[in-house]
Amino acid sequence: MGAYFSVLFINQGGLSSVSSSSPSLGDLPESCVASIIGYLDPPEICKLGKLNRAFRGASWADFVWESKLPSNYQVLVDKILTFVPENLGKREIYSMLCTTNTLDGGTKKVWLDKSSGGLCMSISSKGLHITGIDDRRYWNHIPTDESRFHSIAYLQQTWWFEVDGEVEFPFPAGSYSVFFRLQLGRSSKRFGRRICNSEHIHGWDKKPVRFQLWTSDGQHARSQCTLNEPGKWCHYHIGDFNVENSNSSTKIKLSMTQIDCTHTKGGLCLDSVVIYPSKYREKLKQKGFL
Repeated sequence: MGAYFSVLFINQGGLSSVSSSSPSLGDLPESCVASIIGYLDPPEICKLGKLNRAFRGASWADFVWESKLPSNYQVLVDKILTFVPENLGKREIYSMLCTTNTLDGGTKKVWLDKSSGGLCMSISSKGLHITGIDDRRYWNHIPTDESRFHSIAYLQQTWWFEVDGEVEFPFPAGSYSVFFRLQLGRSSKRFGRRICNSEHIHGWDKKPVRFQLWTSDGQHARSQCTLNEPGKWCHYHIGDFNVENSNSSTKIKLSMTQIDCTHTKGGLCLDSVVIYPSKYREKLKQKGFL
């Protein structure tokens, strides 16, 4: 926080002491403190709010949290939150939006990143259109604690692999990256240890999987990747899109395909599609979850 606000004196014994009349952090005007902490990240603001009464009051100032909320936060409140008490402060609104909120019958989860206020979204496998999902010879929905949705779609074997998704949402202005969260092999626990069954893994090394996305304002991205890391949840990057107008909804269509019918493929867990601010792209690629 810079220089100390108290004045130290050296007494004749060589020991330092603090004058009882010296100014301290608690003497700073609350409005001054609020102007300073407004430059900090939300977690830092909350920590400083524990210092004293002035910092505690400043850490609840509406104008401090107004700058941390997305520009279209009122639209997000109406879209995401089922109930909002009257006269709710901006810090409380920020906190409620940072909580994982469920939409569309539990198939989507939306929240703000606590550190940056960036909007994040996850779409479950049950919120995607999966070719052959109703035929239990090929696909099964499996309960698991390794998913935000506590369920994944598991592919035993298929000739034609195709997954499509669609979402329309008032994303705040910014750049976003879209990923499929996948794992080769089926995880389970034995004697408290995580193990991965690779019995059905085959066919993914012959041809790459193709990813694509389209937006309602004409953006298009494509990529392809060979799946080759069994037993590990990975985020496979579909592409990025930009939002300039946060006052209207952006519609996104996406797909994942491997439709070369010269061979079968199987042993794949499909958890979800995730959408994060693009500045987290590299970090998300390295971790199973952010």
